[in-house]
Amino acid sequence: MNYKSFFDPKTFTFSYVIFDEDSKKCAILDSVLDFDYESGEFSSNSADKIIQFIANKKFSLEWILETHIHADHISAARYIKEKIGGKIAISNKIKKVADFWAKRFNLKSDISNFDHLFFNEEEFFIGNLEAKFIETSGHTPSCSSFIINNNIFVGDLLFMPNLGVGRADFPGGDAGQLFDSIQKIFSYPDYYNILTAHDYPKKGDKERYLSNILEQKENNIFASIKNREEFIQKRIARDNELSEPKLINFALKENIFAGGRLIKRPLHN
Repeated sequence: MNYKSFFDPKTFTFSYVIFDEDSKKCAILDSVLDFDYESGEFSSNSADKIIQFIANKKFSLEWILETHIHADHISAARYIKEKIGGKIAISNKIKKVADFWAKRFNLKSDISNFDHLFFNEEEFFIGNLEAKFIETSGHTPSCSSFIINNNIFVGDLLFMPNLGVGRADFPGGDAGQLFDSIQKIFSYPDYYNILTAHDYPKKGDKERYLSNILEQKENNIFASIKNREEFIQKRIARDNELSEPKLINFALKENIFAGGRLIKRPLHN
């Protein structure tokens, strides 16, 4: 397996292109569509970098994967599909998340833009690469991870060890489930790589996305806690200190429909 990471500094998000050199097939994980909050306008610079990389390599896009419904950025899934194809895929738990937020925003719930809904431990292929989807809820009900060889793309479940783990205070989030999902990941061999969806480097520092299970077990400021109740209490206490992501309401309005499109839309906070 090969992959290339792309970092969006505005949303602190890592996107990945995962590819099989032999078959020239690839997948995109957690893409970003640029969005200007003040004007309500989308742009596609981040997504176009990924599209250009795929074009330069002469790859064929099979999958546009989402680890969950994001609250801090707008997905570029629909934009990318319109440009170069691919099947948009996410956890089957999306229905629960979409129904909740559609009702909250007085919208009609519609998940038809998602081409494939994964079920726990479902196996699939990226070219000749064997991949496995696993449910890792807790941050949101639809959170998931993807295992390819000895690499686990964990979304917002785990961050780099100095930053800890994803928050669990969004609707449907659950700190206990978050702990259980981390233990699920920790059941894999210590040498397995962990690839995160975010990093928040201090000024002057280089962003990082890569660690391994042993490093996470030993050094993660949250995930190294072995007692479930202690973990829950610490996670809840930290969540009580956090403010909502700036884009949460707008991002969720788009992402329950598989992302945004390149048009200007009025903001409704």
